[in-house]
Amino acid sequence: MSDNFGFEQFRVFLEKNSGIQLGENKQYLVNSRLNKLMEQNSIKTLDELVRKLQASPRSSLQIQVIDAMTTNETLWFRDTYPFDVLKQRLLPELVRENMGQRLRIWSSACSSGQEPYSISIAIDEFEQANPGLLKAGVQIVATDLSGSMLNICRQAEYDSLAIGRGLSSDRLQRFFDKKEESRWQVKGKIRNRVEFKALNLLESYSSLGKFDIIFCRNVLIYFSSELKKDILKQMHSALKPGGYLFLGASEALNGLPDLYQMIQCNPGILYKAK
Repeated sequence: MSDNFGFEQFRVFLEKNSGIQLGENKQYLVNSRLNKLMEQNSIKTLDELVRKLQASPRSSLQIQVIDAMTTNETLWFRDTYPFDVLKQRLLPELVRENMGQRLRIWSSACSSGQEPYSISIAIDEFEQANPGLLKAGVQIVATDLSGSMLNICRQAEYDSLAIGRGLSSDRLQRFFDKKEESRWQVKGKIRNRVEFKALNLLESYSSLGKFDIIFCRNVLIYFSSELKKDILKQMHSALKPGGYLFLGASEALNGLPDLYQMIQCNPGILYKAK
């Protein structure tokens, strides 16, 4: 699987169908992630793979290929500050302004579920510290392109390696049930707040409805500047007026001053929909 022409064809295919931009030096990554899948389907070259994918759009093979190429690196309470800002600033403000309406939060590109479940845990902690304030409740919608990742999310079971990436022992005791050896499941009250849906960020978001807060963290780095701008415009349309957008700690929103106001949180940055 060393054909350069096939690699270029595959890069074009992947960006068109998932938005993910592969660097010119990433052929090793494609090889490592697709070798087994190609062997199972008796496909010898990337050029042959691309031809099969183009001949059968939305096939199970296409789904498997995009699944394999989707980056699923994730942590519990990643960077900490977004969850502190959520509890200390956004939830009190939104509860005052929403006058008894249910709050809605979207976790986009949720990978294996650590982000939406971290959000749900943060909401539970806020409720325990402020009894009765969130009477109407909070709905979290979590989306991802990968069907296999969404299945993992819905099972809400994690091994000791996944648990060790950012989760404190205190939160593990309070919000997880021990299953078999070295496996834990998120408690029902945390799971029940989250609804998982399949969504490609290159497609329409209108079916999701409007949100008070969107988490789109460590996702946009994989897209071209043009696609990034399109996604941020669509997300603005999915936010209620005055709603908030979280990006990743190393990501910045440039070129859309008419849509978003930047807010310094010290630490971290937040964007408010105009």
